[in-house]
Amino acid sequence: MDVSVFMAVMAAAAMHAGWNAILKIRLDPFLAVVLVNAACGIIALPAAIWFGLPPLHVWPWIFASIAIHLVYYLTLSGAYRLADMGQVYPVARGSAPLMTALISLTVLGEPIDGQGLLGVVLLAFGIVAIAWRNAGTRFDPRALRLALICGVSITAYTLVDGLGARSAGNPHLYSAWLFVMDSLLITLTALVWKGPTALRPTLAFIGPGFAGGAMSLSAYWISIWAMTRAPIGLVAAVRESSVLFGAVIAVLVLHEPLRANRILAAGLIVAGLVLIKMH
Repeated sequence: MDVSVFMAVMAAAAMHAGWNAILKIRLDPFLAVVLVNAACGIIALPAAIWFGLPPLHVWPWIFASIAIHLVYYLTLSGAYRLADMGQVYPVARGSAPLMTALISLTVLGEPIDGQGLLGVVLLAFGIVAIAWRNAGTRFDPRALRLALICGVSITAYTLVDGLGARSAGNPHLYSAWLFVMDSLLITLTALVWKGPTALRPTLAFIGPGFAGGAMSLSAYWISIWAMTRAPIGLVAAVRESSVLFGAVIAVLVLHEPLRANRILAAGLIVAGLVLIKMH
């Protein structure tokens, strides 16, 4: 992976952790997802208009992605209602890069050698290790199932978006329209499912919502671009180092205790990143 691509994806990982930290608001998890994604769509709309409509052969990729993203949003917000974010998020994000790398290697035939794959494995184990910081606490089996399904959806939309951006020939055009269409689908789903009245609480969090939306959009936009420049599996793995940034924020900003498993997890993630960068 080229140095510029690696550093860009690391910056995307930091922004991904950042918008999750910004959006620690007293709002139903699903409504928070709707708010952030609505902001993403509004921010991306001028770029989508500027680039113009994607070619016809690109639309199936976009439609497939937004359908998979809807599964991601529903399973993630559902898991958050049943278990702590510190358990759900690492399981969902940690399982995804390993699955993505394996599919990228075996199905797409992308060039990931033994060293790169070992880096992905170490990084994935490091991410999942963060989930077990509360040893002995009960993890609702339903939350675990939802988190794992969420991980599968992350794998699926990552592969679809990487291939879709390559098919479009312009990752920026693809990203702009993906965010606009994704925003429309999740907002319409919320209106039909919850009703306009239920969405009213989001109005009190417009500021944090747009801040989170800007960081979320930037983070994934960079990742989509990177997947046109490097193997999808490696980009997905580096992107999930966002969990490490999240742990750092939790300790330094939120003043959570520095537990032994977090130190071990950080070591595994850094080792994985070093192997991927040297790939």
